[in-house]
Amino acid sequence: MDPRSGYPIYLQIVEQIQRAVAVGRLTPGEQLPTVKQLASDLLVNPSTIARALRELEHLGIVDSLAGRGSWVRRDGATAAASRVAGDAVASALAAAVREARALGVDRTQLRDLFTSAVETWYRDDA
Repeated sequence: MDPRSGYPIYLQIVEQIQRAVAVGRLTPGEQLPTVKQLASDLLVNPSTIARALRELEHLGIVDSLAGRGSWVRRDGATAAASRVAGDAVASALAAAVREARALGVDRTQLRDLFTSAVETWYRDDA
């Protein structure tokens, strides 16, 4: 978590859990640590954790039972997490394109930069 990022901590937590579900680090049916445990581990207020879990429940990633805890949903949590991750990437790319245009980067140069970035990060993929 980066409190200086200007991005709300609870949304950073939501993104991290979505990412963990999307890549299989958290599996359907797996119970998440308690609010108290997560707050202690991440050094944030328990209400911040509770807000993140409510958002994850709204997104269909987790189910929560008062006094019992939260679990990764069995029915489509991975698909939901992947969809939300795709939305986040699309948003980040749109912001990067807006910034490039504002800085006067032309379309060809932007494509070259994008291709270079993809090649750098996906070098081992076939």
